[in-house]
Amino acid sequence: MYNINKSIMTDETERALHALKLPGMANCWTSLSETHQLDKLSLRDGMQLMMQAERDKRETNHIARLIKNAGFRSKCTLEELEVDTTRGISAAAAAEIGTCEFIDRGMTIIITGAAGTGKSYFAQAIGERACRLNHRTMYFTMGKLAEALKLARLEGREVNFFKKLANQDLLIIDDIGMSKILGDLQNDFEQIIDDRYHDKALILCSQLPVSDYYNLFQSELIAEACLDRIVHKSLRFQLEGDSLRKKY
Repeated sequence: MYNINKSIMTDETERALHALKLPGMANCWTSLSETHQLDKLSLRDGMQLMMQAERDKRETNHIARLIKNAGFRSKCTLEELEVDTTRGISAAAAAEIGTCEFIDRGMTIIITGAAGTGKSYFAQAIGERACRLNHRTMYFTMGKLAEALKLARLEGREVNFFKKLANQDLLIIDDIGMSKILGDLQNDFEQIIDDRYHDKALILCSQLPVSDYYNLFQSELIAEACLDRIVHKSLRFQLEGDSLRKKY
């Protein structure tokens, strides 16, 4: 009868903790019960274990939300990145980027290279690490960004959209140069670049060298304004080698 009552009490406690939105504590309580540790721990020690479990659970959930909200196309991590000086990414450089200090300094990273050399993977891997270090991050291809901007204008929420982009600790724009930057998109792109200049981190990926960015714009004035902000305080990675499509 004693064991039955204990089991009922354990189940009720677990349900109560879940009802209070304390899943980490609930899981810890169940684990302690299953391993017969409840009667061996003091109230103080048990509470410390359960509170730490709740903190860990909330941190894990928070990171998962950051990664989900970033909008990455695929799961990429710096741990699985192929580092090789002949490919343009040394182990030392990858480790330094992995600290994400460039985000605190509001720097721009420019990743260039031929198709299949791992530009998108590298950028998203940096973004994934940024999320794990509690940095708000968003990822777009240039095409998806153009679509999102167009939709925001049609729905009259462009101000809020620009504010959302500006509030990100790290913004990643991939596939720059796949098409010309024309019309309103030029002004939108300039505003995005200007909002981040000297303040928030930015990663740009393209098959084109930076010197060819100028020709992407319809307006020479906008091209000059954007390039002036992009080239300063930027870290450059020129990726080389055979295609990594099969690996990534």
